[in-house]
Amino acid sequence: MSTTTQQRHKNVVEAVLGMDPDAVAYVPSNSIAGIINGLIDNAGPDTRVFPVSREEEAVGVIGALPLAGKFGVIVMQDNGFGNALTALTTFATSYHLPVVILANTRGGLGEYNSMIHSISAPVPDILRAANIPVFGLDRRNSPADWQATVTEAGNHARMTYRPVVVLMEFFDFNDKESRA
Repeated sequence: MSTTTQQRHKNVVEAVLGMDPDAVAYVPSNSIAGIINGLIDNAGPDTRVFPVSREEEAVGVIGALPLAGKFGVIVMQDNGFGNALTALTTFATSYHLPVVILANTRGGLGEYNSMIHSISAPVPDILRAANIPVFGLDRRNSPADWQATVTEAGNHARMTYRPVVVLMEFFDFNDKESRA
């Protein structure tokens, strides 16, 4: 039996792999380990899934793929946008690079780190101010909605030639397995 959170993870993995990315870079995080492990375990031979040490490194590596006719996805936490903002705005956005960024949110309900809200709370507004499209998912969305939104974010990034962010809030009152 799987929990709602596990089903969301599975649907996000299916959506990412359905985009047929050439590479997926992730910043290791226990909060999204289900997605990371699902991508590692299920990626085909033509999709490279690998860790990076920082979010701006992910933007540099994945952002370079479209310059070679390829496509990639980044998986990270939203507090990492503090590190990635310059790379996103001066590279990915300025050069019209289609990149999908999936980021779990921090700082909301169920958050144990009382300092994390300082960067996480303003992330959606910061990204919108930088003209980066942001879409959100939370407990009110079904696992099928999660998959559809991630799929459409990939379509939108490719269609508009720009980075697109999906913020994923996993906290769920009804699922003890969910994490901040």
